[in-house]
Amino acid sequence: MTRQVLAADQVFDGQTLHRDRALLVEDGRIAGLIPRPADLPPLPGIIAPGFVDLQVNGGGGLMVGAGTDAAALTRICAAHRGLGCAGVLPTLITDRPQVTAQVLTAGAQAARDLIPGFLGLHLEGPHLDPRRAGAHDPALIRPMTADDLAQLVDAAARLPALMVTLAPGAATPDQIAALSRAGVIVSLGHSDCILPQAQDAIAAGARCATHLFNAMSQMGHRQPGLVGAVLAGTIHAGLIADGIHVDPAALTVALRARPRGLFLVSDCMAVAGSDLEAFDLQGRRILRRDGRLTLPDGTLAGADLRLDRAMRTVVAAGAEPARALAMATSIPADLLGAPTGRLLPGRAADLVHLDADLTLRGIWDGTGWQAPH
Repeated sequence: MTRQVLAADQVFDGQTLHRDRALLVEDGRIAGLIPRPADLPPLPGIIAPGFVDLQVNGGGGLMVGAGTDAAALTRICAAHRGLGCAGVLPTLITDRPQVTAQVLTAGAQAARDLIPGFLGLHLEGPHLDPRRAGAHDPALIRPMTADDLAQLVDAAARLPALMVTLAPGAATPDQIAALSRAGVIVSLGHSDCILPQAQDAIAAGARCATHLFNAMSQMGHRQPGLVGAVLAGTIHAGLIADGIHVDPAALTVALRARPRGLFLVSDCMAVAGSDLEAFDLQGRRILRRDGRLTLPDGTLAGADLRLDRAMRTVVAAGAEPARALAMATSIPADLLGAPTGRLLPGRAADLVHLDADLTLRGIWDGTGWQAPH
């Protein structure tokens, strides 16, 4: 048996930051937390579970889309492991039916191949509201059909997890209920719905909202919209905490309104883990400038964000460090039911090392700490 003892100033177990503790790893798996040996100098900063990102549109120079196969998913997952992610949901934005079918097939193969870091798929569309299309092609947005529903139910049985972002109005409550019964995580987004429509979708089984505040009906004092449904409710919600997609003041409001259930997503694109300055998305040029990804007209098109920066952003907006860490690890992992995001005995030792200010410094590869990409 290979036994390793890893120590830092603090160890985050998925819920709590511990001092004077060390992490015991046996044969690449977590054995537990132990008192820190007196003769073992701690790393400065924090050891924590690897990040879990439920919205990655691409990475390593590739987008999820036409041409995606299991090899492409392997490359995307590897790029994100180099950014500190123990697991990700590769995400397909609104596309043609044949592309959706191809990506679902690739995901099923990736699951059979046990690709490291592959937790399932996220389909963001095409069943959205064209009034809140954002960077999605409005010509490809359409309501859910019986065939679409059958395809998604079948895919859920072949994937470790399947998240589907849809808009109330583009799918009926009965369709949402059927997806939920099949194990699909239904997430509400890209919608101009009013509060009762959102509440009906949640009652039918929707469990999440996609990139809170972005591409959704905003909160007014007489018509709270989808934002109000999330802030006044209990469903989970992802946040793009880059200081660009959501103003820091709005982040503070969300953190105070929802002490539980919020998690961080990168909403990253092909440029993640690369030095690309531009790429093509469904025939449209996406530009990388000053920490932003935009269409030529300035429309935001995903984010140029790493999750350690997202954690620092929510800390600046009022979150305690332990909460910020949970928002990037245990909260999204628990939503999926994925065996990661917490330092529990028997789980793989997918670990990151962070400075005290939550800057990513190292990724554990089983033998030592490697620098992130």
